[in-house]
Amino acid sequence: MKRILSIDFTRGLVMILMVLDHVRDLMHVDSVTHTPTDLSSTTAAIFLTRFVTHFCAPIFVFLAGTSAYLSSQNATDKKRNRVFLLKRGLWLILLEFTVVNFGVWFDIGFHLYLFQVIAAIGFGFVVLSFLSRLSPRIVGSIGLFIILTHNILPLIAIEQESILKTILTPLFSTTAIPLTEKTTLVMGYPPIPWIGILLIGFGVGVLFNRPQNERKSIFLKIGLISIALFFVLRFINIYGDPAPWSAQKSSLFTVLSFINITKYPPSLIFCLLTLGGMFLILAMSEQIENHFTNIVSVYGRTPMFFYLIHWYIIHPLLIVILFIQGFSWAEMDFASGNFGRPKGVESGLNLWTVYLVWITVVCALYFACRAYGKHKASHKNWWLKYI
Repeated sequence: MKRILSIDFTRGLVMILMVLDHVRDLMHVDSVTHTPTDLSSTTAAIFLTRFVTHFCAPIFVFLAGTSAYLSSQNATDKKRNRVFLLKRGLWLILLEFTVVNFGVWFDIGFHLYLFQVIAAIGFGFVVLSFLSRLSPRIVGSIGLFIILTHNILPLIAIEQESILKTILTPLFSTTAIPLTEKTTLVMGYPPIPWIGILLIGFGVGVLFNRPQNERKSIFLKIGLISIALFFVLRFINIYGDPAPWSAQKSSLFTVLSFINITKYPPSLIFCLLTLGGMFLILAMSEQIENHFTNIVSVYGRTPMFFYLIHWYIIHPLLIVILFIQGFSWAEMDFASGNFGRPKGVESGLNLWTVYLVWITVVCALYFACRAYGKHKASHKNWWLKYI
């Protein structure tokens, strides 16, 4: 299958931003004690550092659906392709709860299992392995219906202790589920809304069969309409996001309140802004190939490898930083979700140093991704399809 530069570039761009978010999460001095989007305690710089990374997960998930469509079009055996989707989905879920979770927490006891973006994509592939028998238009319509309507669910009165509430909550909302006395499953990425994004991505995949000029025009229109709808719905402040905006202590913070949209789970308004931005990036990167797009596309061509390896670069770096700051191994807390950061004691880096670490890590990842991309292109081992 011939690679599409605009997809690789767009995916690479958001993955670079993703590293910024994870470096900030692990290393910023206030990350374990303050929420970066809490307007009562944050600063504009911290808020915007978090805000720009909102675009990462929805675009990553959407393009996973698009790539699944493009792969299915090149598959001669449709049944075999559906089986591959099922296996890959299950494989991603397994990776999430083993390799990824350990990379995030460095907790050998696995006290906290986090269902996040890789598991959400895996769950989506499992669902897609059955839905792909339908036309891309129908699959995309199902995804669009989910995104348009899932914000209605919290408005429906359901008895707190009912079986229906127990079943629906982890599928649609972030929740913590005790597994044992010492182990908890956190549904950080409730699967149904994220599946909606992935299914839309699958349905939109058909547009990449069109000539570049035509799809560039379509992407531009979709992007502008989506962002216009974002502003309209957000201004009305009635439906589309469970966190309404309000006037704040300054004009700047009122603007921040306006764009302080809900990612967990991804609200309709969140999707309009982030996916609208994605369509604009796709449109702008069509028919453009230069040194910058080629560099960024190196990351976008190796998404799973990039995602897995970056945790095992930034987390050991955090441990080194903690040692440099004078903490001993015994003081480090891995079991309670602190990433190893000691409880009750200030640790970590200020914001400008977080940016410095981010840039350094991204540069290091370029060489690793380029080498892996060349290896994958020249070898046909079956397992390379899964990473």
